Amino acid sequence: MKAVMQDRYGSADVLEFRDIDRPEPGADEVLVRVHAASVNAYDWHLMHGDPVIGRTMMGFRRPKAPVRGRDFAGLVEAVGAGVSGLRPGDEVYGEADGAFAEYVCAKDGLVGPKPANLTFEQAAAIPLAGNTALIGLRDVARVRSGQSVLVNGASGGVGTFAVQLAKAYGAQVTAVCSTRNVDLVRSLGADQVIDYRLEDFTRGGRRYDVVLDLVGNHSLAGFRRALAPTGTLVLSGGGVYEGGSFVGPMGLFFRRRLAAPFARQRLLELPARQSRANLAALRELTESGKIAPVVERTYPLSEAAEAIRYVEVEHARAKVVVTV
Repeated sequence: MKAVMQDRYGSADVLEFRDIDRPEPGADEVLVRVHAASVNAYDWHLMHGDPVIGRTMMGFRRPKAPVRGRDFAGLVEAVGAGVSGLRPGDEVYGEADGAFAEYVCAKDGLVGPKPANLTFEQAAAIPLAGNTALIGLRDVARVRSGQSVLVNGASGGVGTFAVQLAKAYGAQVTAVCSTRNVDLVRSLGADQVIDYRLEDFTRGGRRYDVVLDLVGNHSLAGFRRALAPTGTLVLSGGGVYEGGSFVGPMGLFFRRRLAAPFARQRLLELPARQSRANLAALRELTESGKIAPVVERTYPLSEAAEAIRYVEVEHARAKVVVTV
């Protein structure tokens, strides 16, 4: 089968589109014939091995997972022992390393039925980004109706879902983005929009019940200035590649851990928790019309390297999808 492989860290030039053996599903695994996969900041972080300190988990010399791509949509090809609720021919979506390929093996618990109202391309845009927004707002921040929520990085893959989810939970939403994306985030339901090129929300004087940061472009003190006295800050990282770093957004996380025990405000990090239950929640939200993926552009699998390059350096809006 064809796949997008990586044997060393570096720019998009290290990615190779070549033939590899098709994987076989083990116990509690599902083999999916990929129809589409989406690009995330996760992909260029792994491609570059950035931040360097993260290589303790990614792999010291090269990524432990050699095929790029993380979330996908497609058809179940085969199931391993112990898999229940899925069978060959089912339309599914989910998460697994190695999604930029014709086939991917995923854990049974990280695959769920695809939203019925979406194409494969639209569905592939949801799992990682939608799950990140869902956990950040529902589970970590525990957003309630009537609260004020600011989303920093509102026009990105996670941000477009976060704006919609916060509105679905009944919040008043302020979206921070660049000038060219103001109309986009307004169309997603944002009540107010701040153009970061014209205004620094950390110095604007307004305070929010929840700040969801998806960029990491302000100091911890700056974020706290924008919080209500008992507000909640949720840090996620992300951003775009700026030449590599040793600690990257993890430096902000370290400072949060030092300050959190002494702060009246809730200073939290966004954990990665994938599950079929979350995929089911996202499917319900999508099928009910409360959220919808926004896809800026698509690339064929053979041009996945260019898709990652576009996301890492061009401030892509919403989601970029690779079709197979």
